[in-house]
Amino acid sequence: MDENINHDCHLSEERKSHHSDKVKKNLVTRLNRIEGQIRGIKGLIEKDTYCDDVITQISATQSALNSVAKILLEGHLKTCVLERINEGDTEVLDEVLLTIERLMKK
Repeated sequence: MDENINHDCHLSEERKSHHSDKVKKNLVTRLNRIEGQIRGIKGLIEKDTYCDDVITQISATQSALNSVAKILLEGHLKTCVLERINEGDTEVLDEVLLTIERLMKK
């Protein structure tokens, strides 16, 4: 297993993810970059930038968000989902399938 992932995902009353500091820092850095991309797109629209150029930037931002989602999904599968299955909670599989379905709609 990845040593950078903490394995305390499943709490019966309060569900939280527990990422290592390294993973959390990586995610926050990526999200800060995405936030900057969004501000950049807004600026392009305000400056009446050619539509195709704006769409290209939107596509790059969507790709960056997908990367964040993949990192989160991988960690979720390797820790939270595995832990719940090992506890006999197979309902987590339906939850994961719905999550993947939502991701694939985008």
